[in-house]
Amino acid sequence: MKYQQWSIPELPAGAVDRLTGAGYPYLVSSVLASRGITTPEEAAAFLERDRDLPYSPFLMKDMDKAAQRVSRALAGGEKIAVFGDYDVDGITATVILVDYLLSRGGDVVHYIPRRIEDGYGLGRDAILSLHGQGVRLLVTVDCGITGVEEVAYANSLGMDVVVTDHHECKEELPPACAVVDPHRPGCGYPFKHLAGCGVALKLVLALGGESREEALLSRYCTLAAIGTVADVMQMSGENRTIVSRGLASISRSDFIGLHALLHEAGLSDKTVTSVQIGFVLAPRINAAGRMGAADMAADLLLCTDPHRAEHLARELCALNRERQAVEQEIYSQAVEQIEETPPQERSALVLASDTWHQGVVGIVASRLSEKYACPSFMIHLSGGTGKGSCRSWGGFNLFAALEACSDLLLGFGGHELAAGFTIEEKNIPAFRQRMNQYASRFRGGKAPVSCLQVDVPIGQAGRVNLAEVEALDALEPYGAGNARPVFCLRGATLDRLQNVGQNRHLKLRLTKGSAQFDGIFFSAVAQTCGVAPGDRVDAAFYLQINEFRSSRTVQMQMVDIRPSLTGSTREEESLELVDRCLRGDELRPRDAVRLLPSRDQCVSLWRALQHAVPPDGLETDYLPLLRRLSGALQGAEPFLRTVLCLEVFRERGLLQCRRLGDSISLHLTSQGKKVALDRSEYLLHLHRALDTSRGGGRL
Repeated sequence: MKYQQWSIPELPAGAVDRLTGAGYPYLVSSVLASRGITTPEEAAAFLERDRDLPYSPFLMKDMDKAAQRVSRALAGGEKIAVFGDYDVDGITATVILVDYLLSRGGDVVHYIPRRIEDGYGLGRDAILSLHGQGVRLLVTVDCGITGVEEVAYANSLGMDVVVTDHHECKEELPPACAVVDPHRPGCGYPFKHLAGCGVALKLVLALGGESREEALLSRYCTLAAIGTVADVMQMSGENRTIVSRGLASISRSDFIGLHALLHEAGLSDKTVTSVQIGFVLAPRINAAGRMGAADMAADLLLCTDPHRAEHLARELCALNRERQAVEQEIYSQAVEQIEETPPQERSALVLASDTWHQGVVGIVASRLSEKYACPSFMIHLSGGTGKGSCRSWGGFNLFAALEACSDLLLGFGGHELAAGFTIEEKNIPAFRQRMNQYASRFRGGKAPVSCLQVDVPIGQAGRVNLAEVEALDALEPYGAGNARPVFCLRGATLDRLQNVGQNRHLKLRLTKGSAQFDGIFFSAVAQTCGVAPGDRVDAAFYLQINEFRSSRTVQMQMVDIRPSLTGSTREEESLELVDRCLRGDELRPRDAVRLLPSRDQCVSLWRALQHAVPPDGLETDYLPLLRRLSGALQGAEPFLRTVLCLEVFRERGLLQCRRLGDSISLHLTSQGKKVALDRSEYLLHLHRALDTSRGGGRL
């Protein structure tokens, strides 16, 4: 299993029926109901997608000053530099603003720092270089809000600076002629969740004026959609409008470089959703920044030459393949470090190495946070200094945590879900200790437990068909606050497992009643997935359409799979029969015969328990344990008699046993084989129920 726990909701009674009765498809209705949308009126409001952005950009503090200063530079022919970040959000923000300024005849250059050589955000060397090129106005996008000293330095050179950003602010704002950030104190902008590219888009709309708003939004919404999805922003309000419009118009985009990238990624003739942006387009754009070539991605998106665009798109995809190989190597090394880390240092993972690629540690941190259910801090060491990237988990606010440790840091920035920091190597042990204490307090002292949040337990597998899965597109765009729904099928039969993709991924087939489903489980293999063909399993998955040779079929993209925690009809009947025996209810002789274990079965089960239960006890899932133990029994009714034998062993003091919901805790006592099982009241009850004339043999 990938997750230690699954949280599976009970859907509100009658809500799915109300929604399907109003004409909404079964799967869409189930997802809406699980998210508290239970009436047709609420569903209509949720699914409606606005075409217009409701808020004027001038509601953002200092937007008027920013627009005036940029307009003056355009009118006066001043050289303007757009300074962006090296991630997808920063790159798309840079392209939006540069393209617009060029369309206005602006003398404009762009600068995206190299992640390794320059580091994050504004830097003095970059500012000096731009000043030497004649730049008199510097506009930041997706960065700059913490660059107090750097902006002051630019001012000392005679450069004006306009800061546009969306990251959290510190107490002191940079001394720029305009600071545009929805998070800055005193900013009354109603929607606080714009990405950096969203703020850049708002600046463009302010510069263009109300009469050109529709045309400019149409041109730039696709780039803004890519940056917004990639930066995992709240998918509501204006972000939902930006991304919805961007996805709808991506095939008609005027940006030649974007079409070249779509072609190289195999998406030219396919409907592009937020899922494709997140897992196909964004990693390729991000690869440029991670591997130290962010300019390549910006150059591609700004490119007007189709042949050069094709060349750049191929290079970008090659960089992404290189990034994947480096990422996997770092991930494996990080896991080795974690396995050697004491438990008290696992509330927050703080890992460091001088061999890790600085541009890739952030994405590894994301994977580690998901695997270990805690915030992760990955640090690249060089020359006694560490540059770290961190990712959140479970609502942990990274920015606040870094603030609490700021005396140990040389600098930091970001927001609650993702952030970066710089630290002296000698301070890492103290940082690790304090961050673990902080994370432990946040969690209330409890050990981290990876928990999968399931949206919908599917009760009617036969209703999952092509049309139903296609209808899920109505829930797009997905993102923070409107996650791609996770479905769950309980008590299915695993028919088939097969490693594919050079033994890196897993294909499987599940059956539930008369319904049959094919699935793909990325980064999982048959040898370690914990289940085998013929097993009764619970499966958690996304639903998608698989297109192959003009054929379209429903496919499960697996999120997790486990031995089923729900009993089959026969298992439930066996559990009920044992309960009747334990209560001392009257039993029919044939039921007593079914229940009564042989001496060999008791011995086999005890040996299996000695092998399965460690000296300090075992806590595990109840039904899967019964199934595993019953495999050790020869003869009739192995599952039924395993259940009864456990109760007999408990009654006779051979073990301590406690049920906790779907779990069971077991601890073997030291009495061992000295106990006489034939004195068990449960077994005596069975013998009394038997017709003595037919035998039945005592143990």
